[in-house]
Amino acid sequence: MSDRPKRILLKISGQSFCRPGETGIHMEEITTMCDQIKRVVDQGVQLAIVCGGGNILRGKEFAAVSASIKTPTAHYMGMLATVINGLALQDALENAGVQTRLQTAIQMEKVAEPFIRRRCVRHLEKGRVVILAAGTGSPFVTTDTAAALRAREIEADVLLKATKVDGIYSEDPEKNPHAVRYSEISYQDFLRQNLKVMDAQAIHHCMEHNIPIVVFNYKKLGNIERAAAGERVGTRVLPAAEITKA
Repeated sequence: MSDRPKRILLKISGQSFCRPGETGIHMEEITTMCDQIKRVVDQGVQLAIVCGGGNILRGKEFAAVSASIKTPTAHYMGMLATVINGLALQDALENAGVQTRLQTAIQMEKVAEPFIRRRCVRHLEKGRVVILAAGTGSPFVTTDTAAALRAREIEADVLLKATKVDGIYSEDPEKNPHAVRYSEISYQDFLRQNLKVMDAQAIHHCMEHNIPIVVFNYKKLGNIERAAAGERVGTRVLPAAEITKA
């Protein structure tokens, strides 16, 4: 993993669009995030963003409690939630002075560009932030996996996953205060321990294509910048051969 990545895929959860414990969209939360993103872009980093939609609707969870909604339909509803978040983030970034493009995996020409890999890369090369919404456009695929796939497609140097915890723990730290936080962990150990902070399919994809992952707490001001600069924040998920030996 290079010390200072040149091209980054940032995965942000739907929960980063709202206040803790709430749902919907709160622009002050987005503005705080945009301030950090702007400082990253000002350093010359090429940045693509995949956003979740859980602040509005999670397709898998909605399908589980809605007998009249078919599971694929619920997943498509979840994809549209990510587009809503993407629109809010696009306007907030533009308002902060960051040139931004929204691309979607489901074509909606009145709202956004379609995701076309070459066009996305060209935007990045021109210094624009590209928000990638609607997952992969297919049901049964999480936004974590969509982020891993897009990271591979655009040849990102690293996948940054912004979460509400400050890294990867041996157990859920909210349930077990004695859980151990890892500074580094291999893809294989992550999968072997069946850790839940990131989708296993996304981990498999990153392992196959040697894409490093950094899991960190976006709520700590400056962490997005520090992670983008290659500083040691959160937990790094790497090939076993790159794990630092104590």
